[in-house]
Amino acid sequence: MYFAMMGTCIGLFVLAWGVVRIWSVPAAVGMCLAAMVIPPIAAVIANRRGPDDRWWDDPSGDPQSDEWWDELDGKKRP
Repeated sequence: MYFAMMGTCIGLFVLAWGVVRIWSVPAAVGMCLAAMVIPPIAAVIANRRGPDDRWWDDPSGDPQSDEWWDELDGKKRP
């Protein structure tokens, strides 16, 4: 999905200034404005987490911190 959105963005820029500007500069500018909005939306979509992705349960790598958080959460460590 991310690559399709970024490809669309690049395609809009290329078409706007390579083809559309010959007939209508305002249309080319409008296409570029639409292309400008696509990358932030693509980044948000690419970085979202799934509904089953429980990132807050992942260990941090610091044994003392993990032990402390497990104690606060009432978890028994193996």
